[in-house]
Amino acid sequence: MKRKIIKIDEEKCTGCGNCIPDCPEGALRIIDGKARLVSDLFCDGLGACIGACPVDAIRVEEREAAPYDENKVMENIVRAGVNTIKAHLKHLKEHGETEYLHEAMRYIRENNVDFPAQEFMAEIHGHDNAHAGGGCPGAKAMSWEEKKDGPPQAEEPREKPASELRNWPVQIKLVNPDAPYLKNADILITADCVPFAYASFHRDFVKGKIVLMGCPKLDDLEYYIEKLAEIFKTAGPKSVTVINMEVPCCHGLVTGVQKAIKKSERKIPLSAITVGIKGNIL
Repeated sequence: MKRKIIKIDEEKCTGCGNCIPDCPEGALRIIDGKARLVSDLFCDGLGACIGACPVDAIRVEEREAAPYDENKVMENIVRAGVNTIKAHLKHLKEHGETEYLHEAMRYIRENNVDFPAQEFMAEIHGHDNAHAGGGCPGAKAMSWEEKKDGPPQAEEPREKPASELRNWPVQIKLVNPDAPYLKNADILITADCVPFAYASFHRDFVKGKIVLMGCPKLDDLEYYIEKLAEIFKTAGPKSVTVINMEVPCCHGLVTGVQKAIKKSERKIPLSAITVGIKGNIL
């Protein structure tokens, strides 16, 4: 049968990531610097992502599409390499498609695909445990009191500012939505690059806030939306501030947070700040 499905022009695609939040089915991922359709299964062909592309690299085509066949999908995906295979398999697991996941792993074994299957399965099962509060000891939720303003200590030079960070972990992937420090907090969600570009990041932004960090280009933005929606729904923060870089690939962070707030069905004040690559606020 013929059906509509999106097609990405890899020559035009810049990997900006603007299309990711506009694909509610989660069929798109940024992999190796390009937007890729990781599974035909989750593309409805409606083209909601087309308008977000600044370089006109996405279009809808009509092509022959047999009833979904995981083996045929894998035949296509393995050509794109290990990272695309991982993205597809994680995609299946995230959507609860256990049967298709098993079929994909069987294809890898039977066709001797160069892919670390055992390590991958251990990784995704370990990832589930981490969300439950286990896993890496470095992901243990911690918080501490903000230091009160006062005269600088005599033994410390004034030019050495104190850290304003009051929570750990900070990576969105590692944060437990039930962490007590999230409750009724002022949350700061920042792109990874911001603290490197903005010299007074701690003083101007971190002070008095709970910090969460991620990269909308290199990470899975759809996962971020789901995770943040869970955090917002569970914790009921007082406010959310998003800081992104001026580069196009970073703009998806604000859109993703907006979608997460909507998904959480909470009324949360949101403010957005954009930082230039030279450290100025735009």
